[in-house]
Amino acid sequence: MGTRVRMTNPSENPFAVVTGASSGIGYELARQLAEHGFDLLIVAEDEGIEEAARGLRRDGQNQISAVQADLARRDEVERVWAEIAATGRDVDALALNAGRGTGGEFVGGTDLADELNIIDVNITSTVVLAKRVLPAMVAAGRGRVLITSSIASMMPGTYQAVYNASKSFTQSFAEALRAELKDTGVTVTALMPGPTDTNFFHRAEMDDTPVGAGKKDDPALVAEQGIKALLDGKEKVNAGSAKTKVQAVASKVMPDKVKAEMHRKMAEPGAAD
Repeated sequence: MGTRVRMTNPSENPFAVVTGASSGIGYELARQLAEHGFDLLIVAEDEGIEEAARGLRRDGQNQISAVQADLARRDEVERVWAEIAATGRDVDALALNAGRGTGGEFVGGTDLADELNIIDVNITSTVVLAKRVLPAMVAAGRGRVLITSSIASMMPGTYQAVYNASKSFTQSFAEALRAELKDTGVTVTALMPGPTDTNFFHRAEMDDTPVGAGKKDDPALVAEQGIKALLDGKEKVNAGSAKTKVQAVASKVMPDKVKAEMHRKMAEPGAAD
């Protein structure tokens, strides 16, 4: 069973929900929102979400609620929605950030269970929570949604076939929702980071790959750029260092065959120097 810390007293602060918020980009997104005066409901599958909540509380100025839930499970996703609804508050900002990946050859190098978990976390939980939260935003005529995609969404993921495909889904999903909601007062922003210094690559068993072993962007910088784009209602943001932004621009014009080979060089197991 997951755990929670309930909000108790009425608050006039805006209210935000962030998934995947125990560490990395998600924690930094939550921190940025707290600094902008938001109360928060933060979600992650690991016990670190409680420590994250303690770290985000600032002199009693923000109410922080923590929910530990495995977003690979549909019943747990629905429980998160029940916790959101139980606050009785309008969601002013929703950051659908939870995600995971795995590296290796699709044939013979990865487990189907891991790949289905990626689909459940990256795609299914994002769709379900968007479906649950967005109607009230539209009814209220206001709201901001941030969906964490990746510059990986723009290239075939050699040795990360399912992960990159999942990010292509979330990118397309974010842009389609934005177009559908253009006259509602609700905006949808796609956050597109490059390789970022989080636990992602270690958990994906990619420490021996060039991208896993190489230099990465600061998650605080990625989150700062993401939250600015969210609050400004921007369509998307290629977040991170100047190098990452150049890679994103190049990916728009590079043929898929070339991008697939480039990704091979970054993600091939055992290829790290």
